[in-house]
Amino acid sequence: MRADAALQAIPGTSAASDADWGREYLDSIIAARLVDDLDAAIAHIRRYHSQHTDCIVTEDDAAAARFFAELDSAIVMRNASTQFADGGEFGMGAEIGIATGKLHARGPVGAEQLTSFKYLVEGNGATRG
Repeated sequence: MRADAALQAIPGTSAASDADWGREYLDSIIAARLVDDLDAAIAHIRRYHSQHTDCIVTEDDAAAARFFAELDSAIVMRNASTQFADGGEFGMGAEIGIATGKLHARGPVGAEQLTSFKYLVEGNGATRG
């Protein structure tokens, strides 16, 4: 775990750098930062996220609703592992690619081709096995 100064007292952590916040590791590595409130969390995510998948772990319905409304990601989750953000898990068959752009059509474009999706996922702490 790469941690900010507030979390470095946790055994096994190392100091996080600014380059860690927007990075996807593709390994058993995470970067963790302690923020003061939901506003700071949303601001941090907006600055560093990929707009693919973001998750909040909370029992507060109002906080979850605000998180869902204020983050512009393809998938926004509550109390569920982000490992569920997969085409196969969403019933789309084998995943052949990912996209975070909103306009993906090329060639003749009608209303159906201009549709983009934002999936809102509610969980109860489930992890992908």
